[in-house]
Amino acid sequence: RQLTVQMMQNPQILAALQERLDGLNGSPSGYIELPKVVKRRVNALKNLQVKCAHIEAKFYEEVHELERKYAALYQPLFDKRSEIVKAAYEPTDEECEWKADEEEELTVSKQQDEMKEKAKLEEEKKDEEKEDPKGIPEFWLTVFKNVDLLSDMLQEHDEPILKHLQDIKVKFSDPGQPMSFTLEFHFEANDFFTNTVLTKTYKMRSEPDESDPFSFDGPEIMCCTRCTIDWTKGKNVTLKTIKKKQKHKGRGTVRTVTKTVPNDSFFNFFTPPEDEDSEAVLAADFEIGHFIRERIVPRAVLYFTGEAIEDDDDDYDEEGEEADDEEGEEEADEENDPDYDPKQKDAAPPAECKQQ
Repeated sequence: RQLTVQMMQNPQILAALQERLDGLNGSPSGYIELPKVVKRRVNALKNLQVKCAHIEAKFYEEVHELERKYAALYQPLFDKRSEIVKAAYEPTDEECEWKADEEEELTVSKQQDEMKEKAKLEEEKKDEEKEDPKGIPEFWLTVFKNVDLLSDMLQEHDEPILKHLQDIKVKFSDPGQPMSFTLEFHFEANDFFTNTVLTKTYKMRSEPDESDPFSFDGPEIMCCTRCTIDWTKGKNVTLKTIKKKQKHKGRGTVRTVTKTVPNDSFFNFFTPPEDEDSEAVLAADFEIGHFIRERIVPRAVLYFTGEAIEDDDDDYDEEGEEADDEEGEEEADEENDPDYDPKQKDAAPPAECKQQ
């Protein structure tokens, strides 16, 4: 024991041990090679890590409580949004006033203002001539079409149905109940199904798995519950009828068989993936539900106008354009080179440079 203490106090030995640890990259074989006294202390650190995971779980539970609390404060505003969209409420002139961006105002010239005013008068005249639209037509359909994650799910036959979508709400689980949230899609009366509300509930877990506590990284969606859509006869867009010809093996006669098979549709979203489905399918479904809850519902008007999409695009670097710019600079440098010969640019490379 005394020898071990002396070794661990030696700076050179400690440096060598640190170098070994740095090169392990979490390799179990490297961990096995550690001295027993060090492994014993690492076990103590692991126990501390498990306790950290349990505290983190409590943190996320309190975050969920805060989400529930503030959802109640947001809801009156979302209800009013819904009333405006479906023409149940006409906003006042004061509510409709919107101050434009100061930079935008500065860049607009007097001539542009006059053109805008002229276009506005023409538009108002056209509006007077045609039927006055109620509310904000196709609000949610436009939101869906503006968001790549959702538009990829849309089919042409979904659009007439989504024109009847009037609101999307998020409901959180009650206090003391297992953590979950429900997406509610509210529809006006239509010819496609009799439901007025379609729902999808995501059940979550916010506690470390006893068998693998170190994998805990916040609440995870465990499963989701299906919603039965009461389709009007002949209107179910999630199914399609196909005809196949079958030839009898013995007699050689041919018959036509009609089969009903699944059809691509946004409304498959309400039939959750089965447990045997691939992890990628489950992950994609959970991502969509989370995105609707976190982004679409709170910021719907900004996705309708496209402003939120521009903000999302700003989060990404345009690497392709940077690469093009660099290539352009490189070509310019070549042309400014006094020894540059454009004829040699497209010539074949020297023998030693050719790929094998």
